Amino acid sequence: MEHNTQFAEVTHHHEPSSGTGRIWRTFWVLLFITLIELALGFTMYFIPGMPDWTHLFIKGVIAVLSLAKAFYIVSIFMHLGDEIRNMIMTIVVPLMLFVWFIGAFLWDGNSYRTSRNRYDKYKEERTLDRHEEKSTGDTAKHGFGG
Repeated sequence: MEHNTQFAEVTHHHEPSSGTGRIWRTFWVLLFITLIELALGFTMYFIPGMPDWTHLFIKGVIAVLSLAKAFYIVSIFMHLGDEIRNMIMTIVVPLMLFVWFIGAFLWDGNSYRTSRNRYDKYKEERTLDRHEEKSTGDTAKHGFGG
């Protein structure tokens, strides 16, 4: 029987590295990143009087390090690092879009909350009526009673 090479299957076979060596390497990498995150967090906590931009910068660095740990964990334990580029992009691109989706909705919700808390015409009118009524005791000027 003749084998048709036109439709040959493309496979990538990787020899796995030693199991315990790879696990220990992963342990040390994750430990190192976690210790950096903890050091940055304790720096923010124990050094008072830091400017706001410094806090935001440190929080941003911690977020980036956390994403790096998440990528490393997925790469090692889910064996995504051994896959071909198209397979990786099939998983990573929708994940990045989902992260963007969550960030966009949090940003939009915060914007709505901030603008709503600045000026609520109806809340202001209700609060003014009750406050004036209690302080003056005069309900006739508001059109209540006779």
